[in-house]
Amino acid sequence: MKHKKKNRFGRFLLYLLVVIILATGAFTIWFHFDTQIKPPDIRDMSALKLQRDSIGPGYYTIGNNWLRKNKYGLWEMYLEGSPFDMGVVNGKLTKELIYQQEKAFVEQINIMVPSPTYLKFLKYFIAFFNRDIDEYILPEYKQEIYGISFSASHEFDYIGSNYERMLNYHAAHDIGHALQDLMLVGCTSFAANLGYSDSSLIIGRNFDFYVNDDFAKNKIIVFVNPKKGNKFAYITWASMIGVVSGMNDKGLTVTLNAGKSDIPFKAATPISLLAREILQYAGNINQAVAIAKKRKIFVAESLLIGSAADNTAVIIEKSPTKMDVYKADNHYLVCANHFQGQTFMQDENNIERIKEAYSIDREERADELLASKDTTDYLMAAKILRDRKGLKGESIGIGNEKAMAQMISHHSVIFEPLHQWMWVSTYPYQLGRYLAYNLTSVFNHPQATLHSGLFDSTLTIPEDPFFHSGTFKKYLKYKVQRKQLQQFISSGIKLRNETAYIRNFIQLNPDRYQGYVLAGDYYAGQGNKEKALKFYRFSLTKDIDKTSQRKKIEDKIGKLKDH
Repeated sequence: MKHKKKNRFGRFLLYLLVVIILATGAFTIWFHFDTQIKPPDIRDMSALKLQRDSIGPGYYTIGNNWLRKNKYGLWEMYLEGSPFDMGVVNGKLTKELIYQQEKAFVEQINIMVPSPTYLKFLKYFIAFFNRDIDEYILPEYKQEIYGISFSASHEFDYIGSNYERMLNYHAAHDIGHALQDLMLVGCTSFAANLGYSDSSLIIGRNFDFYVNDDFAKNKIIVFVNPKKGNKFAYITWASMIGVVSGMNDKGLTVTLNAGKSDIPFKAATPISLLAREILQYAGNINQAVAIAKKRKIFVAESLLIGSAADNTAVIIEKSPTKMDVYKADNHYLVCANHFQGQTFMQDENNIERIKEAYSIDREERADELLASKDTTDYLMAAKILRDRKGLKGESIGIGNEKAMAQMISHHSVIFEPLHQWMWVSTYPYQLGRYLAYNLTSVFNHPQATLHSGLFDSTLTIPEDPFFHSGTFKKYLKYKVQRKQLQQFISSGIKLRNETAYIRNFIQLNPDRYQGYVLAGDYYAGQGNKEKALKFYRFSLTKDIDKTSQRKKIEDKIGKLKDH
């Protein structure tokens, strides 16, 4: 009897194992096919036979298209043609840069997510999350991205196919701030001289999207002459056809600012591709709003739209479920990382973002600087974008998220829409020279302009004096030592001359609360409760970016006092 029961139980376990194996196999097959993104069907792929000509160091051409690195380290590129051909040419011209960008991006992901198991989970999660992303992208943009993908490296095939990776990277901006609220994208933009009769409308923006220092080194200003729509220019990185900052030949500008979102469960249109569509197909504010209404997105975002046709600017505030158009009631308009229109006043995410303070403080600091002058010119705009102070000019430490210049900008740009001028910052951040480009000149004579020089040196905005200061050198040293100290803390290493080391580290950026917190973390890890409490408490006397960060410090103090 016992033998029969044992046999029945054994058969049950065998059946269960078979069911599990079959179910796992079925799920694996379903997952594989469900998450595969099929490339677009291209009838004429002859562009793949095109060869890149090397004219000199950092200077390449393919037909009428070209890529060149100027003497200030900014890459300049001109593209024309059909979507797929333009993508192929883009990829061939920038193939080394595409590799460097992807390598920097993947390295940073590995630092942020050091666990191989979690990285594998993240890979499959993103594949599942983005499985339908191609359904929300215009066919012409899929063709263009597909063209670029032929020049991507196979070194990263373990993440996905070239096309899948290039497509998914266009949603990195969205996923980064939506899933973990990492604030890789804590940007600020403004418009000034709204409605003035002297055609002095000006737009300024810092694109504070920080991956790592290497990611920001090879930024590109691209001049695009597509077969359909407006000609336009935008600042980007290799393989990225989406727009985060740009202007078209109608004098319409688009800049993106991230808002606070719920965790999305399904991809939609990447916000940078919506901005690209607006730039390529809108000539005024009404047309930009109409395009924004048509597209479903999966994050909350503000799009500051400047318009030469309307001689003003507005902010399109858009989330996955609603949209508003916010207009200024005076001569300037500021956009940070929260919504200002009535539609979002009772939105829980927006209320939470406003309570965090840093976005509001940055907006109010921009208000102070813009209100101090009746008219803002391009030199004044650069000064505002480079401002490192807090409200009322208080010193809040270098790198504070309440400052206009947070020292993490991928790029900074200034637009004069009615005159077709754009000033683009050179490395690093917004401290290098701003180079002046005129869209009319470039698009009227793209080949002649290339040989004579693209930017107008007479309108160059000089480097920020801060770039050459001892304070900036100390800040660079502070960044290196901050990383070292974080490693010492996580490893539990005891410093030999800890008092002198901590003192010297803090003095590199004395008004920044972060140094004091790290000192507290170090002493707490070494069991020195008294010194840890001293540094934690002193950090609370400094200007702290976010209320949530202040709460974390207070919690650390509470835990030490309880033990």
